[in-house]
Parts: sequence; C-alpha cells; structure tokens
Amino acid sequence: MLNKLVVIGVGLIGGSFALDLRRAGLVREVIGVGRSRENLERALQLGVVDAISQDAAEAVRGADMVLLATPVGQMGPVLASIAASLPRAALVSDGGSTKRDVAALYRQYLGDSLDRCVPAHPIAGSDLSGAAAARYSLFEQRKVVLCPLPETSPEASERVAALWRSCGAEVLALSPEQHDAVFAAVSHLPHLLAFAYMNAVLARDDAETCLSLAASGFRDFTRIAGSHPEMWRDIAMANRDGLLRDLQAYRAQLDDTIALLEAQDAEGLAERFDRASAARVAWSKARS
Repeated sequence: MLNKLVVIGVGLIGGSFALDLRRAGLVREVIGVGRSRENLERALQLGVVDAISQDAAEAVRGADMVLLATPVGQMGPVLASIAASLPRAALVSDGGSTKRDVAALYRQYLGDSLDRCVPAHPIAGSDLSGAAAARYSLFEQRKVVLCPLPETSPEASERVAALWRSCGAEVLALSPEQHDAVFAAVSHLPHLLAFAYMNAVLARDDAETCLSLAASGFRDFTRIAGSHPEMWRDIAMANRDGLLRDLQAYRAQLDDTIALLEAQDAEGLAERFDRASAARVAWSKARS
C-alpha cells in the first residue's frame, strides 16, 4: 500500500497507473504534478488525482513513490528539482521510452540513493496524451520492462513490479542497453518512419488531393505520426545511436527494393513481400 503517490506528468501513462492503483486499493492519495495548470485541473476534475501542484519539490515531500511520467527530455530538470526533498525511503520510477539516458540521470541526481531507483517502461503507448487520455485497464495484458540499475535493491524492484502486476501487466527485466537496442528497432524507428512519410506526402505538389483520397492504408501507416512531437523528439535524441544503426539498415532495405523495381524483378519483389507478409501474419496470430 502506498500512502502517497506523486505522478509527475499526468497523462496517458501516469494517469492510467494512478487510476489502476486506486481501483486496486493500493494507494491512499495521488498528487499530480505538471507544467500545465489546465491539464492538472482536468486530471483533478476527472478523478485521476486527489490534489495537484506545480511545485515538484514540495509535492514529493512525504511521498512513498514518485513516478516520472514526463517526456524523457524533461526528466533531468525534474530530478534536479526534487532530489533534495525526496524522502529517503521513497521509490522512484519512470515510464520513459528510453533507458540508458534515464539511468544516467538517476546517477547524476540521485547518486546516493540508487537503491530505490527502478527505471521502467510500460509498453502501452498511444497517439493520445494529457490527463483526458488516462483510463482504467490500459496495462491489462501489456508488458512492462524494468531496467534496474546494479545498485537497485531487489526489494525496490519487486515492489515496483508488484504495483505494475496489480495493473494487469506482465513484468520482465532488461538492462538499459538491451532495452534501447530492442526498442530502437520495434518502436522508435516506426515512429520516425511514420513522421518522415507524412512529411513526404505533405511535400508533394498534390498533397491536398492525396490526403483527400487517402484511406485505410494511409490511416494505418500514419497513425503514430499523430504522436506527441516533443516526446518523440526527446526519444530520438536519447536513442540516437541505436536509431542511426536501424535507419541505415532500413535504408539498405529501401535500396534493395528500388533496385528490384528498376530491374523489373517481379519475382524478387514477390519473394521479399512473401517473407515479410508471413512474418507479420505469424506475429499477429501469436499476439492474439
């Protein structure tokens, strides 16, 4: 049971975590912290939090747990502001989509208290944001990756894992380095491609006509291009090395496809399409 949970960044992830813990009877008070007064008041109105504050340092006093649910680019200033007022026993975790940079921030600002720091990444993203996006059961049958530091105590890791399990999540562990390499390929790269493709369409002389005629294929491919721009800018910069490797590998695949088209190699194209299609169908069946 948490007497006081402080959620810094009350949006889809932080708000949904608070709602599920409240429903499970595992938290008595939730304090929402953020930059936007309007969003905080909306969170209060919707019952996502019990109280709100724009002073993170003051809000974390007496906290049992602090969840950093801001874009990763904001976490450094937040940790700097709360370090001196964090209770010694408080758990500190986050929902950031990159982990090497977050681990480094914990070391920079909470170096004397790394035993209570549990970097985490709930795999439940959406193109929605803000307090109004928070909902019950968001994490049901979703994965949450914990990336404990070498100094993180097993007790702290298990306490955070148990809270996520109470939300219906499946919890697994990776090192920060493993995490960032995997998610560069399966999460961060698709977002960059969706943004790039959307901009390519907008750059066409007939962009307005293209958009007026776009249907399900365009909708499915570009859905994640509607994601939070600031958040994805920060993720791209934080996982720059992994993304550059995967972008170069993707560019090689594009070059091969261009070469097959130029050579009018229908058989070669069909072989590549068959391989990709079979893998996508198998992945979808396994998930369902």
